[in-house]
Amino acid sequence: MSDYSINAAEIEQLLTKLGTANLEFQKTYPGDKPDRQPVHTVYGGANLFKADTAIKMGEIALQNFITYAPNFVTLARVLQLEGFQHLPHLEKDILELAAKLAGMKEDDRKSEVAWLSFSVYNKILKKLSTEAIEDFRIDFEDGFGNRPDAEEDATAVSAALELAKGMQQQTLPPFIGIRIKPFTEDLKHRGVRTLHLFLGTLLKQTDGTLPANFVVMLPKVTIPEQVTTLVRLFGLIEKHHALPAGTLKMETMVEATQIIMDEEGRNPLMRIVRAGEGRLIAAHFGTYDYTASCGITAKYQTMAHSVCDFAHHVTKVALGSTGIFLSDGATNVMPIGPHRGDNLSYTQQVENREAVHEAWRIGFQHTTHSLINGLYQGWDLNPAQVPMRYAATYNFFLSSYADAAFRLKTFVDRAAVSTLTGNIFDDAATGQGLLNFFLKAINCGAVTEAEALVTGLTIEEIHTRSFYRILEGRRSKK
Repeated sequence: MSDYSINAAEIEQLLTKLGTANLEFQKTYPGDKPDRQPVHTVYGGANLFKADTAIKMGEIALQNFITYAPNFVTLARVLQLEGFQHLPHLEKDILELAAKLAGMKEDDRKSEVAWLSFSVYNKILKKLSTEAIEDFRIDFEDGFGNRPDAEEDATAVSAALELAKGMQQQTLPPFIGIRIKPFTEDLKHRGVRTLHLFLGTLLKQTDGTLPANFVVMLPKVTIPEQVTTLVRLFGLIEKHHALPAGTLKMETMVEATQIIMDEEGRNPLMRIVRAGEGRLIAAHFGTYDYTASCGITAKYQTMAHSVCDFAHHVTKVALGSTGIFLSDGATNVMPIGPHRGDNLSYTQQVENREAVHEAWRIGFQHTTHSLINGLYQGWDLNPAQVPMRYAATYNFFLSSYADAAFRLKTFVDRAAVSTLTGNIFDDAATGQGLLNFFLKAINCGAVTEAEALVTGLTIEEIHTRSFYRILEGRRSKK
């Protein structure tokens, strides 16, 4: 003890130095962000964007879903959801079972073999009827193509006017943004001009107001300087339009091998993030550009390819605990039947149904694969793909619900013991990760706030969206 006392000042100096390093690490890796993350981003050509695009897409998605899955048993059989083998075949029996399940309390319903598929189906119906599109990107890149400057100028203005109209009419999804052309040497001027025209028109029309959760997507990023340039451009735009500094946010895309490994054999993603100076909030994976950059031929360019898994894992390792949202890419198989029109023959109707169901299975499998690998967001390119986005998402959360609830409750109980005994509980980052499972599930409609109460948290605590604040609140009541 005496030796320790003699060196107390030196030890304290060492710990102070360590504290500086610890705080710097925590600043770089603050943990999972509790903010809402949309489950998907829908991309659409800027020339097609209208104020009510999200509304109309939702209507198309709902119609497609009820056409090819008129009841929950059909959906369960197509996707082979848990317990599908035990479900009835006759329409009369299906209707009777649906009525029985609808009349049961939720806790009692969970004991039924049809609970999962019945719940997934009805949650999809509700979601498609209320908020089918969570995030939309007005696309001036691949979804628009390279067109004459005059045409892109005019489209930038008209799309901005439609966005302003959507703000006024409250027809926009919760998240929205614009994808400009990349800052490559041949397209950098076009990307800057489109952004300048679009934001200038929008801000003039709205008296300097942006939509909620507005973001600018910069594609094909390969070097930090491209991000730095957009950040500096943001500063100029904010100054010109009297916007508070830091208002404009951006996303980047992981769609080239060089953003996974640079010329010196290093992963450059953290340098890309730092170049964003706090404005970069998400990194999206570009499935088809990335597989192409790996030399994969078009026939085999799919989200299920092993090169995509490699890129995902490297990205998660590079950006884990930074708070940067990660998004997977898109499935390019559209659930649209080959035959169009109202007077289709029976054979044509069957062919349409089989084509749609096969595309559903592919989309469902791709999204489930993403979720299992910790990617809670992906791209949809057509409203007909949206129902399977929610089918996979709801199935994922509901089938994991009991285990996740047990783990979080155990964690909350441990934290409560520490609070009561006055001990320090410094594992809030892990608690935040467990809490985020329920926040994501609640945000997308997979579970209700009331169902999350089994974790031992209160509604008020869930609303804080922060495990650290939950602990602080409990300590203050001690």
